[in-house]
Amino acid sequence: MPVLSYQLYTSREADRAATLSHVKAAGYDAVEGFGPWFDDPAASRDMLDTAGLPMVSGHFALQMVEADAAKVIDTARTLGISHVYAPFLVPDDRPTDRAGWEAFARRLAEAGKPIVEAGLTFGWHNHDFEMVDLGGGTCAEDLIAEAGVSLELDLGWVFRAGVDPVAAINNYGDRVKALHVKDRAAEGQNPDQDGWATIGQGVMDWPAILSAARAQGVELFVVENDHPADDVEFLGRSASYLKSLSEVSA
Repeated sequence: MPVLSYQLYTSREADRAATLSHVKAAGYDAVEGFGPWFDDPAASRDMLDTAGLPMVSGHFALQMVEADAAKVIDTARTLGISHVYAPFLVPDDRPTDRAGWEAFARRLAEAGKPIVEAGLTFGWHNHDFEMVDLGGGTCAEDLIAEAGVSLELDLGWVFRAGVDPVAAINNYGDRVKALHVKDRAAEGQNPDQDGWATIGQGVMDWPAILSAARAQGVELFVVENDHPADDVEFLGRSASYLKSLSEVSA
């Protein structure tokens, strides 16, 4: 049975304990952490345990993974995290050609070795810039996957880049260890959410997407909205919709 998780970044401005309570009530199985939740791992773990929610995955800055992998591993173990994902490159740090991305892919693979050797999954979480054709039909995400790095495939950004999410899932196959379930509103709608939408209320074909994901053996689905109008309403309605689909609720 797949794990339905919630990326806590969505509720980054809300009270943490209240957020966990809402997430639990909505029927999520787990949460995904990010920066502030790692400042005091023991305290965060206490809060998670009180709420009855495991944190199975987390976003750790690549610089932190490279500078102190032991701290990342210790934080992950304290919190119960089994999936460690590096999430982002600021524009000035992004390679501009294929050779640069090949070097970055090797860098990622090297950075992840201590994490993998500790028995954890290590991977990359994409945005849209990794999906841009570098020439010959190859994009940065292809090179990262080819370097042996696992993927947390953010389907909202895949879609926003003009790539078919089903095709992307099938293309990367067993390199995909988790999905970010993020919906896109119709063009011009939801400007207050930067064009994002509650899952099932946007334009993406979730039955087809999640069916492809299950066929590829993906078992971790992480719900996210970068700028929700109301995070509690978003997480509740998104969970209800996803649980109505057999690919999630089976």
